[in-house]
Amino acid sequence: MCGIVGYVGKRNAQNVLLDGLEKLEYRGYDSAGVALALDGGIRVVKSKGRLAELRKKLELQALAESGCGIGHTRWATHGEPNDTNSHPHVSQNGKIAVVHNGIIENYLEIREFLQQKGVQFASQTDTEVVAQLMEYCMGLPEVETVSDALYMVLHRIEGAYALGILCSDDPDHVYAARKDAP
Repeated sequence: MCGIVGYVGKRNAQNVLLDGLEKLEYRGYDSAGVALALDGGIRVVKSKGRLAELRKKLELQALAESGCGIGHTRWATHGEPNDTNSHPHVSQNGKIAVVHNGIIENYLEIREFLQQKGVQFASQTDTEVVAQLMEYCMGLPEVETVSDALYMVLHRIEGAYALGILCSDDPDHVYAARKDAP
């Protein structure tokens, strides 16, 4: 079980995300994290442990304000609770950040496919597969938009899930998808 939240608007996304995660913290105490769309790309801050640890890290980093972001509280299902396996997960080139609740049942198959294409994984999670597959799909010649890539990803992954996705190519939007009852 995990909690995910996304925000797009005029307020400081970091504050909105932290407020939302506070309300969802009961859904996961293993770790917490946020991804913010900032000038120059996506910035991810995550921490093992409770939300208070993430708040401390964010205070020290004093990031610029963003109007768009995603956040996550984690109860580990794939991969041990640590900073690396914490969400959000970012694709190899940093273009995609993903938060996820649920289980991607065919993640090992997709991971193996992507590794054969030269993709390197940082975590042990099923969630990172979504970020890496999304970036891979965005590089295909038939893909023109982030929505096109997301459509391809959703037709490839199996399981019950809810996803929140940021893309550095479209920093003013949060993409969301849900299948079944994660």
